[in-house]
Amino acid sequence: MTAFVLVPGMFTDGHVWEATAARLGEAGAEAHPVRLEGPPGAADLDAHIAQVVTAIDAAGRDVVLVGHDYGMWPVLGAADLRADRIARIVFVDTAMPPEGSPALAAVPDQELRARLAERAGAGESGGVLPPPSGRAEWERWGSTAGVSDAALDRLTALARPQPLGTLLQPPRRTGAAASVPTTGVLCTAAGVNLALLQQLVDFGDPAMRALAAPGVTFFELPTGHWPMLSCPDDLAEALLGAAAGEGRRLVAAGAGKPPAHLRPFPLAVPEVPGDRRGDVDLYVPSGAGGPLPAVVFVHGGPVPAGARPTPREWPTLVGYARAAAARGVIGVTVDHRLHDVGAYPVAARDVADAVELVRSDPRVDAGRIALWFFSGGGPLSAEWLESPPAWLRAVGFSYPLLVPMPDWGLPKGRFRPVDAVCGAGDLPLVLLRAGREAPALAAGVEEFRTAVKDAGARLEVVDVPNGRHAFESLDPVEEWGDAVRYALDTVTGRLTEGAAPGQTGTPASR
Repeated sequence: MTAFVLVPGMFTDGHVWEATAARLGEAGAEAHPVRLEGPPGAADLDAHIAQVVTAIDAAGRDVVLVGHDYGMWPVLGAADLRADRIARIVFVDTAMPPEGSPALAAVPDQELRARLAERAGAGESGGVLPPPSGRAEWERWGSTAGVSDAALDRLTALARPQPLGTLLQPPRRTGAAASVPTTGVLCTAAGVNLALLQQLVDFGDPAMRALAAPGVTFFELPTGHWPMLSCPDDLAEALLGAAAGEGRRLVAAGAGKPPAHLRPFPLAVPEVPGDRRGDVDLYVPSGAGGPLPAVVFVHGGPVPAGARPTPREWPTLVGYARAAAARGVIGVTVDHRLHDVGAYPVAARDVADAVELVRSDPRVDAGRIALWFFSGGGPLSAEWLESPPAWLRAVGFSYPLLVPMPDWGLPKGRFRPVDAVCGAGDLPLVLLRAGREAPALAAGVEEFRTAVKDAGARLEVVDVPNGRHAFESLDPVEEWGDAVRYALDTVTGRLTEGAAPGQTGTPASR
C-alpha cells in the first residue's frame, strides 16, 4: 500500500488536501496530510522539518512525499533525514528550491520580499506574515484559476499567519536525498508547461540539467496554483501515477536533433552579416544608402544567464533581422538580462540602452525606429506604449505576453501593456497571434485587444490559426510564412513611408 505524506504551502494546513486525500484513500492508498504547526511567530524551518519527519515515520517506508509551494522547503529537509524511507518526492506547482536559499524566495511580491530581507538582515526572525484577507489577494500568491468562490472563501477563513522564521532560515541540506526520484506536477494556467521546461533545458544552462535526469517525470494539469482545491481528483490521479513511476520526461540538451530555438529559420532571407556593437547586432542592407530606419527585435524570456548561444544569435531573431534588411531597413537583435521574472526592471534598462545605442549609430535614421517584442518580452513594451517618443514609428509583437501573472510580484504600475496602451495614441501596432497559444497568454491578448479598442489605439492582428507559441521553430512554414511576411511588410512600411528617394530600399511584396 502506497503512503502519501502531503505537505501544504504558506498560510494553509492539512485541510487543503482533504478531497485529494479522500480520492487517494478510495484508490487503496494511505494519505497523511501534514499540519505545519508551531508557536505563532516562533516556529522556524527546523520545526516544520521535524513535523514532516514525524509524519514520514508514522507512514512507514516507501513513502511518496508531496510538497506544495513553501512546503517544498520542509519536504526536502525531511527527505534528507529520512532518505531511506522515501520512494519519490513530488513537487506540486513549485520549483526546486535553490541550494541554500531560504523560503523567502517563495514570496512572489518583490517589494514585500525586499522588506522581509531587510528584517532578516537586521537579525529579526520573529513575527508573522499575515495571510491573504480575501479572494482577490490569493491571486497574488498563485493563479486561482479553477478554484470556486466558495473554496476561496473557505481558504481565507482557515488561513493562518506564516511565521517569519520559516521563511528566513536558510535550509541545511546534506544531499542525502539527491538520488530519490522526483516528479513535478505542473499547473499550466499560469503558463508553465512541459514545453517551457524543455526549452529551459535546451538553453543549455547547467542548472536546468537535473530536469532531464532519468528519474524525473512530469504531469500537467490545466488549472491554477491550488489543484488540490480546483481539481482534487485529477491531482490524486497524477500522484498515483507518480508513485507508479509514470509521467512524461524531458530530453537532455544535445540529445538528438537541435533544440527548437536553434533550428534554422525557414524563410528565405539574405545572408546579411551582423555587425556587433555592445549588446546589439545590426544587420545592415548591403549597398543601401543611409541613414536607414531600424527595427529592434526584443527577445522574450526569462532566459537563463548561462544560455549559449545568447538570444541575439538565435536563428529566429537573426532571421527576422535579415528579413528586415531585405526590406531596406536595418534589423537589430539585442541581448538583455531577463533571466527571471524579477528582472524586468533590469531588462527594461538594457533595452532602453540598446535603443539609444542603435539611434546613435550614423547608419541609422534616429527618427525612424520600430520595436518588436517576442513572447515574455511583451511586458517590456509597456513603457514605450505608455508614452511613445516621436521617433517610434511602429511596434510589433509576436505571440506576446501582455498581462503578466499576478504572482510575479512586478512593480506596481509597470510592465502591463494592457494598461499602458491607453497612452499609445495613433502609434501603429501589429500583433502576430498564435491560434494554438497557451490559454493564459491568449487571454491576455484578448484583454489587450479590448483595451486597445477602449483607448482608440491602432492595432492590426495578424493571425496564425494553427500556430503554436514560437511557431517559427515548431510549425511548418506554410502555416505562418505569409503572416510573418505581411507583419514585417506592415511594420517596415511604417518606417519607409514618406522617405526621400534613395534613403531606403523598397519593401518586399506580400
